[in-house]
Amino acid sequence: MKFHYKFSNLLGSVYKKGNVFFSPDGNCIFSPVGNRITVFDLKNNKSWTLPVESRFNFTAIDLSPNGSALIAVNEAGTASVVSMVSKQTVNKFEFKRPVCCIKFSPDGKLFAVCKENNVFIYKAPGNFTGDYNPMEMVRVFHGCFDETTCVDWTSDSRVIAVGSKDTSTKLYPLEKYTNFREHTLSALSDCVVAVFFEKDSLDVTTIGRNGQLCIWECSLSLSDLEPFDAATAAPNKKKMKKEGDGEEEEDDLNLLTGELRQQIMEELNEKKNEEQKESEDTDSKKRLMKLLAKHYLCDQFGFDKPKLTSAAYHKQTHILVTGFSNGAFLIHELPDVNLIHSMSISEQAITTVSLNGSGEWLALGCGGSSHGQLLVWEWQSETYVMKQQSHAAGMACLAYSIDGQYIATGGEDGKVKLWNTRSGFCFVTFSEHTSSVSAVRFANSRKFLVSASLDGTVRAFDMTRYRNFRTFTSPRPVQFVSLALDASGEFVAAGGQDVFEIYLWSMKVGRLLEVLTGHEGPVVGLAFSPVLSSTALASVSWDKTLRLWNAIESGAQSETIVLSSDGVSVAYKPDGKEVIVATLNGHLTSFEVESASQCSCIEGRNDLSSGRLEADLITAKKSLAGKSFNTVCYSADGEYVIAGGQSKHVCIYYVKEGLLTKKFEITQNRSLDAVDDFINRRKMTEFGNMALVEEREFHDKTEKTAVKLPGVRKGDMAARSSKPEIRVFQVQFSPTGQSWAAVTTEGLLIYSLDAEYMFDPYQLEMNITPQTVKQTLLKKEYSEAIMMALRLNMPNVTLEVFESIPSASIELCVSSLPQQYAQKSLDFIATVMENSRHIEYFMIWLESLLLKCDTPPLRTLLTVQRSVTRKYHDIAKICDYNKYTIKFLNRLGGLRNTKKMEDDEESMDMDREDDDNYSLAMEVAS
Repeated sequence: MKFHYKFSNLLGSVYKKGNVFFSPDGNCIFSPVGNRITVFDLKNNKSWTLPVESRFNFTAIDLSPNGSALIAVNEAGTASVVSMVSKQTVNKFEFKRPVCCIKFSPDGKLFAVCKENNVFIYKAPGNFTGDYNPMEMVRVFHGCFDETTCVDWTSDSRVIAVGSKDTSTKLYPLEKYTNFREHTLSALSDCVVAVFFEKDSLDVTTIGRNGQLCIWECSLSLSDLEPFDAATAAPNKKKMKKEGDGEEEEDDLNLLTGELRQQIMEELNEKKNEEQKESEDTDSKKRLMKLLAKHYLCDQFGFDKPKLTSAAYHKQTHILVTGFSNGAFLIHELPDVNLIHSMSISEQAITTVSLNGSGEWLALGCGGSSHGQLLVWEWQSETYVMKQQSHAAGMACLAYSIDGQYIATGGEDGKVKLWNTRSGFCFVTFSEHTSSVSAVRFANSRKFLVSASLDGTVRAFDMTRYRNFRTFTSPRPVQFVSLALDASGEFVAAGGQDVFEIYLWSMKVGRLLEVLTGHEGPVVGLAFSPVLSSTALASVSWDKTLRLWNAIESGAQSETIVLSSDGVSVAYKPDGKEVIVATLNGHLTSFEVESASQCSCIEGRNDLSSGRLEADLITAKKSLAGKSFNTVCYSADGEYVIAGGQSKHVCIYYVKEGLLTKKFEITQNRSLDAVDDFINRRKMTEFGNMALVEEREFHDKTEKTAVKLPGVRKGDMAARSSKPEIRVFQVQFSPTGQSWAAVTTEGLLIYSLDAEYMFDPYQLEMNITPQTVKQTLLKKEYSEAIMMALRLNMPNVTLEVFESIPSASIELCVSSLPQQYAQKSLDFIATVMENSRHIEYFMIWLESLLLKCDTPPLRTLLTVQRSVTRKYHDIAKICDYNKYTIKFLNRLGGLRNTKKMEDDEESMDMDREDDDNYSLAMEVAS
């Protein structure tokens, strides 16, 4: 088995911080999740994570108007330019300072960046002419006295509006105009949260953090802007000369007398009056912006007024959406500011708001230090388009379903969530537990799942009706930290943390059958034998023992194996003949179940390569001595094990030889602790590490600071005062062997086989090439072509060979295949059938190959089951959708046939009448 796993998706976390936005077509929404970006396809009900990873968490992202380029800026000010065509990073640029906001111009040629008290205008990627560095700066504006917070463009991309913490809004033209220059709007009393231009206008709406909304009207339109030309600067001198000529004319008038002098004086007075009127008109034009109205949005909440945290405006429909710190949002219609809708969705602050292109859907993101929530709301029908929420605390455990379609996760918030691995969405949440969930298990029948919690209960949940139908408890309160479910789904076992006993229940009866005693420490690992006819149970504890039980037959009798250190985790081999134990000294030791003899021992502590904490006062070697694996799992074929623990690395070992096959680095996020291998010594002082010193921000006297004094328990207790440490809490292989998942500090990471770029030949010879395979296929030597394609092992060539064989020749072709090639053909078809349109064709292949193979592996059968089940669900949805349409068409066709028959009868009657009239006329004529 070759491992070519590649990062596939990030589940469990939907949003953390930054801004979310819709794609230009309005069907997808982009959400920053830590140092990655997740795309939610609302039309096809799918989600995927871009294969782009930053060194720090993303804080500001934006997509070009044509949807071809995405720019994402992280906490350190590093911008990544991502091509949405290849889904790869094409360029990186260092802003060297945190960026608050980034926004593309409507024409897509420029984008603005708010950094500190400046606004930088750059040329957009894709509009450069072959230069090495596409991030070419065009303009810089330095007018703000405090940090800039928001920016917006006019419809023609010629003027920008910039909001700042100094309560003012600046209007900057990108070019010089004779009748428009830099302008300042200052009517707010708090920092500016959002600023918006009206469509095809210079009218501006500014919104402050205290809920103040100001509507400004501009005396100019976009078409009135007159570009400045250097050649027109000369008339100023000519005007001065004309003024001098006028003085000379006045001196000459003194020499004149009579009516001529009076006539000339009247003409001069009329000229002065006209010039005075023109000057008054120009003064009125200089006052470009006029404050039309000021509104207070927070008055909707009464006395307890929250802070306005985010806003979005749809220029075509004049819909304004504002989010507040208490989790509520308001929808108003401008310019009259009429309240359309108000709703509270969370107890956390709404940190980002976005509207799609049509203005029908609005996306709301609630970020926090512990969890995130993202929902899409259709405000006209008041329905949810999407509603996803992470665990309120960190995830602790996971379990794959038997066919690999679903993943169950348990969190420290006491919730159990079910995730669809194909769509990436959470479709049900169980919240019956009152404390942290420590373990979850799926039944092999996929009819229910079981979870254990520190609240002293083990609960079973129905997968059909999504309800808690069984609750198992112990005679005395116990904190359960381990859980096991046998292969038949009849028995459930759970181990305690404070009471060192194992409790065994019957799933059908719901009663306690046995209490297994003997351990002298917390029972942290339990596993039933995967063999259907066996009820063997393995348990490990901190008392340095591994115990093998058969509680159903022999009661509390067990065979004890002494370990070299405290046991942490245990797993059974898929054939049930071996168990592997992870111990506190970093070893992975396997034992035979029947003879209780040791098979192999893997020293994996050095493979962890643990990073350095910023508060570490010891060396890296001493720090590594305290690390170990805390989770272990066998692969689907039983030849490999995957292990993870107190490190950013996940290791895959070949058990028979004890060799490290692959080591995965699950994250490069420096926003987490223990990721760096070295500590920056420049920040080390005699008082400690200066990187641990927090920067406080004092906005006003009523603002609560994030830093809490010792002993003070008021304020936001969820706000972290230190960076979380990167850890792997649990890893597990998919039963199909196509993927594996890991519960980490970042979330639920899924790695899948990357078959697209994989070249892994099998018994390849010199004469086997893609050309020779196609030549053999043209000769209609189908069996030989299949064997050559499988030996070449190029997925595109193999798929072409299988799809070129006529359906009538499939049975004969399979009968002539050797057993090993029939097995490989079954593996290949089970994998490609999931994404193929030729359902009936591949079902014929599956039927013939399953009859040909004597004993196909369980992982292959599970892959076949998953593919067939997904196709069944897809077709069922289409049939349910089209069922009523077909009935309508049949009914309509019947009505048309009836009408046609009636029309035919009428036409026949008319023909008969015509014939009768003709015959009568002939008789009269005769």
